[in-house]
Amino acid sequence: MPTRRGFLAGLMASGLAPCASWADAGSPAFLAAAKVPSGAFALIGLSATGERLFEIPLPGRGHAAAAHPSRPLAVAFARRPGHFALVIDCVTGETVRRLDTPEGFHFYGHGAFSADGAMLFTTENDYETGRGMIGIWDAAGGFARLGAFPSGGVGPHELRLMPDGEALVVANGGIETHPDAGRQKLNIPTMRPNLSHLAFDGTLLDQAEPPTSWHKNSMRHITVRGDGLVAIACQWQGAMTEVPPLLATHRMGGPLAFHGFGPGAEYDLQGYLGSVAFSGSGEEIAVTGPRGGMAVVTDAEGRVIRRLDQRDICGAAPGVDGFVFTTGEGRMLADNGVTRDLAGHDCAWDNHLVPIG
Repeated sequence: MPTRRGFLAGLMASGLAPCASWADAGSPAFLAAAKVPSGAFALIGLSATGERLFEIPLPGRGHAAAAHPSRPLAVAFARRPGHFALVIDCVTGETVRRLDTPEGFHFYGHGAFSADGAMLFTTENDYETGRGMIGIWDAAGGFARLGAFPSGGVGPHELRLMPDGEALVVANGGIETHPDAGRQKLNIPTMRPNLSHLAFDGTLLDQAEPPTSWHKNSMRHITVRGDGLVAIACQWQGAMTEVPPLLATHRMGGPLAFHGFGPGAEYDLQGYLGSVAFSGSGEEIAVTGPRGGMAVVTDAEGRVIRRLDQRDICGAAPGVDGFVFTTGEGRMLADNGVTRDLAGHDCAWDNHLVPIG
């Protein structure tokens, strides 16, 4: 007797499945890229309690993923400078489409769907000109490329859909790179990161920069609360003798507000934050520092509430109550003021834990 999952997989493969949903893929709560014991790489779907629901091979190291808002589709992105973005059917495990950037472009590891799932936006580098770009893909029409517009800066990394569903917010890290130089950073003395709000037609709606003296504070990862508050995780590119605050918050139309973690904390973090997330209630912000082996939880005003010491902690997402974290050692942790092991997996989780829904 065929299982429901097997039956649906056959329908999906034949193009006959009507209105498949995330429930048909086991109702995952999270997506995460990982290195598995064989040395290969995969995209893994996880339940809210840390159960491994599916594992889909990737052709190389993954960084983050974008989850379709209703259909069981995920776009898995390569680590920067990335040349693959795969649209994956999470029911069948098949690659529906490989997205290829135009000549002279590469992906930066992140993307976001429009609220209705009709469009996909991707962060990209036009590396011959050094311009950051946002790629536009027709997700409702087979993921054909529709075009691109400037990101508002150099080195766009993470982008998010704003809660009104009508604009994007983009963290332009400010760092120029070129595939011929691998991951080498080419413009540190002159880099200028910013946070840009963009309409879907590329119109720049708002932009905020760090103070000039902190121009080496690369703005990399972001998360957005339901009322439009953006939290930003930074990575300092200057001397470790002068590390500025690494967490910032921003409201459209206002300045960036930077929040320090206390004496020596940014130094202990080695000037590097890997992920940022709001709790489900929106009352707390979590940032992770894999190089420093710690996560810091603050209130929404950036005041430190607690610190978690955990080796190679990086992925962060809202949990049922508080936060869920992943580590490079395969651990999943739940934290709501008390930290507990949620699950352990035989893999090395990569940087991000992507919530679905």
